[in-house]
Amino acid sequence: MHLTGPDELQGAAKDFLDAIGNRKVFAFSAPMGTGKTTFINALLHAMGIEHTEGSPTYSLVNVYDSPMYGKVYHMDVYRLNSELEAFDIGIEEMLYEGAICFIEWPEKISGLLPENTVFVELVKNSDGTRLLSCDL
Repeated sequence: MHLTGPDELQGAAKDFLDAIGNRKVFAFSAPMGTGKTTFINALLHAMGIEHTEGSPTYSLVNVYDSPMYGKVYHMDVYRLNSELEAFDIGIEEMLYEGAICFIEWPEKISGLLPENTVFVELVKNSDGTRLLSCDL
């Protein structure tokens, strides 16, 4: 999916949600500043969640209740030092409970991710546009 500007985010988020089927865990990989949080917030809004809290960089996890999708976790595990830390705060339980999980910096917890995790890559092009690809 090629995104040329912010005005395309809501449409792209809706298209993404239409394509996910029954998949629940999404691992977003991209360098800092590429737009992971921005796209995830667009997804949350497309899921009917009106008030989002931005990136959970310091809290690690924001929990939402979507009227259409049920419980949704937005995780930013950038500040974790190990998978053991993630395990200690219960991230593994969240990943396997059947809720939708959007994860930023998934490489920090790669050993905890379910087998059916959808890996999403976001690339910022030299012209400022973004390319979103995933294994849906």
